[in-house]
Amino acid sequence: MSGSVYGKLFTVSTFGESHGKAVGVVVDGITPGLELNEADVQQELDRRKPGQSAVTTPRQESDTVHIMSGIFEGKATGTPLMMIIHNADFRSNDYGNIMKLFRPGHADYTYLKKYGIRDHRGSGRASGRETAGRVAAGAVAKKLLAEKGISIKAYTVNIGGIKCEKYIPETIESNPVRACDPEAAVKMEARIIAAAKEGNSVGGVIECRINGLSAGLGEPVFDKLDAELAKGIISVGGVKGIEFGAGFAAAAMTGKEHNDGMLPPDKFSSNNAGGIIGGISTGEEIIFRVAVKPTSSISQQQTTIDIDGKPAVCETHGRHDPCLCPRIVPVIEAMSAIVLIDMLKQQAALRY
Repeated sequence: MSGSVYGKLFTVSTFGESHGKAVGVVVDGITPGLELNEADVQQELDRRKPGQSAVTTPRQESDTVHIMSGIFEGKATGTPLMMIIHNADFRSNDYGNIMKLFRPGHADYTYLKKYGIRDHRGSGRASGRETAGRVAAGAVAKKLLAEKGISIKAYTVNIGGIKCEKYIPETIESNPVRACDPEAAVKMEARIIAAAKEGNSVGGVIECRINGLSAGLGEPVFDKLDAELAKGIISVGGVKGIEFGAGFAAAAMTGKEHNDGMLPPDKFSSNNAGGIIGGISTGEEIIFRVAVKPTSSISQQQTTIDIDGKPAVCETHGRHDPCLCPRIVPVIEAMSAIVLIDMLKQQAALRY
């Protein structure tokens, strides 16, 4: 296996490189008859595409999706759905100076050690551009989940140490950092712009809430719901950690404080578990937070080595996001949707 395929019954296989001709995805296991068109997918891709604001990369890509198979008369046929997104605004010459260098924080060194060859142009397969295929697949998964009354909402809660103090969901898509607190959003934007002017970058934290999921979803022991969500989310480039519910704060709590008491007929008095106990959904809101590292591509000088092991100095030029958070929000939602629909199909298979 190449490591580019996820899922058991709802499978997603992404393809393409940042500076190649196109990126895209093949999705198999879609429920036949699902009403689906390119506009359904495009609205999600538009949330992820570059060039949205002063806090994202200036690379200009329309990210127009083309559905090549799996749809007939506006409905999914149940056969593999192939979606392609052509690359247009790439400047490979911007990466000529790092052709033989290992950029700190990047996958240059590890890719070369694994494959014996690497595409240095815009990080190739390791580029965040790979996530366009995930978002396209996630749009399909989201539509299937919506039919079951399940919704997913991700948003920024921390950038560069600036934290959201309020949760106002209707403001998330109306500010460039996709924060849930409009006052914090203004400060976050300024923090990103300041870092970019210094040729630097900042990281942050994304929170995600899943609602409408019934109790009982999850496969013990190895395919727990939180384990599968963690795998899907951690597989997104730039993500370095994940916690559910109380998360790491649980380490400082007592059992009495952390345990979620139950109320009749089948509710919980708190949600420190984050909606998952024993790897299986409780029916409560699933909530998790994701640590996003600062963008590796910065234009400040850094020490490194070249492919011959000799010391060198590296400066990464080109067009990059000074903070990944604003554009990673729809990716987190997409991966969550992909994991959930795959596990729901596994749950349905349990009845046969």
